[in-house]
Amino acid sequence: MSSTAEPLLPAAPLRPRLDARIDAWRGRILRHPAARWLAPLLVTLLAGILRVWNVGHPHAIVFDETYYVKDAWSQWNLGYAATWPDGADQRFADGETGIYTREPSFAVHPPLGKYLIGAGMALFGPTSSFGWRFAVALAGTLAVLVLYLIAWQLTRSIAFSTVAAGLMAIDGLAIVMSRVAILDILLTFFVLLMVWFVLLDRRRHLDRLARAMLRRDAAGRVSWWGPVLWGRPWLVAAGIAGGAACGVKWSGAWVLGALGLYVVVSDALARRRLGVYFWPADAVRQGAASFLLLVPVAVVVYLSTWIGWLTTDDGYGRHDVDATPAQGFWSWVPLPFQNLWHYHETIYTATAEITSTHPYASPAWQWPLLLRPTSMYVGNTANTVDGCASARGCIEILYSMPNPLLWWLGVLAVLWIAVHGVRTRDWRAAVVIVGVGASYVPWLFYPDRTIFQFYTVLILPFMVLALTFALRALWGSPSRIDATGRIVARRIVLLVLALVVALSVFWYPLWAAIRVPYEFYWLHNWLRGWV
Repeated sequence: MSSTAEPLLPAAPLRPRLDARIDAWRGRILRHPAARWLAPLLVTLLAGILRVWNVGHPHAIVFDETYYVKDAWSQWNLGYAATWPDGADQRFADGETGIYTREPSFAVHPPLGKYLIGAGMALFGPTSSFGWRFAVALAGTLAVLVLYLIAWQLTRSIAFSTVAAGLMAIDGLAIVMSRVAILDILLTFFVLLMVWFVLLDRRRHLDRLARAMLRRDAAGRVSWWGPVLWGRPWLVAAGIAGGAACGVKWSGAWVLGALGLYVVVSDALARRRLGVYFWPADAVRQGAASFLLLVPVAVVVYLSTWIGWLTTDDGYGRHDVDATPAQGFWSWVPLPFQNLWHYHETIYTATAEITSTHPYASPAWQWPLLLRPTSMYVGNTANTVDGCASARGCIEILYSMPNPLLWWLGVLAVLWIAVHGVRTRDWRAAVVIVGVGASYVPWLFYPDRTIFQFYTVLILPFMVLALTFALRALWGSPSRIDATGRIVARRIVLLVLALVVALSVFWYPLWAAIRVPYEFYWLHNWLRGWV
């Protein structure tokens, strides 16, 4: 009889029952036929509720709305932004919406964003603060849906897409920028639309390219060159979205250019993988075709946003170069477009020289640290007035503060995905890095210009994607990690998500101008720059 003791019972499973139940529950939900459409519907509905609920409050022109609400209404009626008399903000809010003059106003941004804001005002009436903000609330809600669709194109995962879109749905920066009638969330929507179209084009284009090369191989033809593919409707759609983004703010051009380079590089790498001998030169041929599909349509869409200015005579600078038109090579350009070019030169010069001090100014190097968010509106109520029951009084504030935990983890996730992308050559990481780089890096070249933390709403979706990739990597830890380590990693993921949700609940009153006691407000001032 052997002296070695043998186990009387099989070894207990290393994996805890809770982990098994979570996997089973998750699998049942995601395999349900309705999950594919129900998940984006629910996350978009959540985003809409958080953005549209009481969006008309406060009934006042807040922060930079002074540059957009009134200009949007005069532009809607005249075709160009007009000047307003002194004290117009309060008078407009009080219902005097027709007091604009016919004198033009110098606007530093293209017209499309103001047309969209004006459309909401035309739909609900210019006296309605809900109408002022309807377009941005709608764009902010749809931006969450488009982010879901982007995440789906990247991963084909309902869970991943829902987490990514859900994080943006509950983030404070995205919420507040969807509740004030300024341009940045409109820009974000069109940029995300452009990214989604580029991803749709990528999948279709690379599949067609691979099939074409297989047909050549089957025919015994040497693959010196690959085909130049012109039928790329999604790339044309990306150009349309890119032109619209530029028609809201010029910073959309940075993303358009970066995505154009991504399209060319991804095509070049695909041709190399498929064995095209002259793949660099071949990629240049296809790159020229891609340029013609993407850029001219963007230019046409952008110019079309100026149609009101071009077809009226009273817009700012409308006839500045009439007396001194271009000579020589550029003399063929119609005079209205020469004036438009001169107006653009004036805009660039004026914006590049905006270096005045501002209490909420935050240079781009500060943005990752979240040192100085922007307060869009503050209203104070004394104790015992209008139901305020705080000895120090009450406050309502629109504070464009991202969820702090989500933001700082997102910054770390961007650094992680940059390293991960280089190590694994994952094309999905490249998409995220292109988005972050194009929406952030250019601002570093304007260290003296007066800029603000809320510009980062354009960076936010790509940071959210990076964070979701990091959380997914932690959730699906490699098999070399033992089962106990894997369940610890998964519990960390669930804890992070729970904390993000809890912080969003804690911060939401300050994102929606809900009246709170001063004591509650001071609980949110974690850093000196947050006061």
